Amino acid sequence: MDQLNTIFSAINGVVWGPLMLILLFGVGIYLQLGLKLLPIRKLGLGFSLLWRGRRSDADSHDEGEISPFNALMTALSATIGTGNIAGVATAIALGGPGAVFWMWLTALVGMATKFAEAVLAVRYRQTDSNGDHVGGPMYYIRNGLGKRWAWLGGMFAFFGAVAAFGIGNTVQANSVADALTTSFGVPAWLTGVIIMVLAGAVILGGIKRISSVAGKLVPLMAVAYFAAGAVVLIINADQIGGALGTIFTHAFQPIAASGGFAGAAVAAAIRFGVARGIFSNEAGLGSAPIAHAAAQTRNPVRQGLIAMLGTFIDTLVVCTMTALVILTSTHWLDGESGAALTSLSFDSALPGVGQHIVAIALSIFAFTTILGWSFYGEKCFQYLFGDRAILLYRILFVLAVPIGAMAKLDLIWLVADTFNAMMAIPNLIALALLSPVVFKLTRDHFAGKTVLPGEALEDRDR
Repeated sequence: MDQLNTIFSAINGVVWGPLMLILLFGVGIYLQLGLKLLPIRKLGLGFSLLWRGRRSDADSHDEGEISPFNALMTALSATIGTGNIAGVATAIALGGPGAVFWMWLTALVGMATKFAEAVLAVRYRQTDSNGDHVGGPMYYIRNGLGKRWAWLGGMFAFFGAVAAFGIGNTVQANSVADALTTSFGVPAWLTGVIIMVLAGAVILGGIKRISSVAGKLVPLMAVAYFAAGAVVLIINADQIGGALGTIFTHAFQPIAASGGFAGAAVAAAIRFGVARGIFSNEAGLGSAPIAHAAAQTRNPVRQGLIAMLGTFIDTLVVCTMTALVILTSTHWLDGESGAALTSLSFDSALPGVGQHIVAIALSIFAFTTILGWSFYGEKCFQYLFGDRAILLYRILFVLAVPIGAMAKLDLIWLVADTFNAMMAIPNLIALALLSPVVFKLTRDHFAGKTVLPGEALEDRDR
């Protein structure tokens, strides 16, 4: 066991190290420049399309299982999670306030990555034997780059199927169990059983039920968390200006040690800001396009414009709220980190209530992450073992929940976190190689030309 820990710790240090972060950031910058900053320029259009895509139209000629809105909510259900609460706090604790600036920059770059992922997911999606639309990196690698690249798609699917059990399941259940035990004294086993029953009722119903729940729960939880954070900021209103000034100042200047805070160099601010930003919004990891491939749409570019909003909402809205709550308190100088730092920061403004708000938010965020990642893992498993393997994966995924809630997960977390990062490697290769397709489809769309999804390409080629 110790040897496995050593091996995966070494691998993890590489895959989440500076080289990977440069690769993720570099591909994002390349796509943003190649798109001529379109994801930033067309942000308003993206929100307009999201609003119009709230409902699936049974009489529509658009093919897909879920509305464009619910596709984004499913993707957000997986991305808005512990990273928004614990990840932001860790970035500040290790990289200082300047890390928040680099999280913002990562989000602006990541919007282009998410846009490209969704465009390719819809462009190269296909239908399975059940008539459902499937897509994502493994499909746009095989269908876009050709069958000789199929092994690369298989790599992504393997990493995704394994990572889903860790990052998207057992680790989330463990976080919920820990939060509820600490704040409310609920036994871990009981938390595990309750989550298993609730998640099972949703997951066994497939993408339509997952997206339906996500479409209702994700907006509610995001608004509620934002509102709670807004109350804290109103109480700490006189500290907001100083907090923002600290973020911009220490993005480019080291911050000295103070109290329990060890201080941080600019390199640390960049590293932890970029790393935690990517961990939170998953831009470049290739997970979100799996959900967007199921959207009811015939235009890949329109879905790309909606998909990019996931990065904006996750990092520039939710993560920013967490960061400002932390920095308008003094607890970040006490040496605290993770969810405990966020909890203390909320509680300092709302004594006796703040820690419960964080515990409840963490629980709901983690629960929806389990739902979203169940679909990601299922589609990866389906790609590897065929359509008949879907039910088996769903059952195994649900049964793993209580195990995660009660077990010590040090090794599982390490393995899953490593495979989570390794998903990015085949995905980034595909994004770079298929970027001309993304650029051309985008130009064609805004020039008024017809842009076809994958199933239409299949029909045309018959």
